[in-house]
Amino acid sequence: MIHLYDFELSGSCYKIRLFLNILGKEYEKTNVDFVNKEHKNDKYLALNPFGEIPILEDGDLRLRDAQAILVYLARKYDSSGNWFPADAEGAGRVAQWLATGGGEIMSSAGARLVKILDYPLDLENLQAGANRVFGILNAHLADREWLELGRSTVADIACFPYTALAGEGGIDLSPYPNILAWIERMKALPGYIPMPGI
Repeated sequence: MIHLYDFELSGSCYKIRLFLNILGKEYEKTNVDFVNKEHKNDKYLALNPFGEIPILEDGDLRLRDAQAILVYLARKYDSSGNWFPADAEGAGRVAQWLATGGGEIMSSAGARLVKILDYPLDLENLQAGANRVFGILNAHLADREWLELGRSTVADIACFPYTALAGEGGIDLSPYPNILAWIERMKALPGYIPMPGI
């Protein structure tokens, strides 16, 4: 049985819950008290020395990092091969957006931590970083429905949560109509489930 170490309000954990639901995979989960930094205690550092969630266990395998987990789940449980392609070009195109989902878009996640949990981070700088990446994302979506390959892939799942949650970080998405349309397409995917804030 797949086991997920999860926090309900984490967009990174939500990526995994969303994809597991789309794949129709049952799983067990352990709720981690992120607010009180349970993920930084010795128990969780033994599971992931980086002190981050999500963590996924599947049999003897333990994985950290939401993007790595998405790739694993796609390769292991998506018999169609559509969510993470096997060909070099397709894999590269998807992987570049996986990197964005765990990289530049996290400025939006940081802004949300400041606004919701009063983290001592530079809100203005985080919002500027998020707006920069949203400008790039909006332009990229101008002539396509999905980030790559003409279909939904793990690239879309990786970039979705902290884009859709941008308002909680004080970031207005109204200047980005292509992103807003893409968010609605994501919500229409078979197996879509919401999370608080989306």
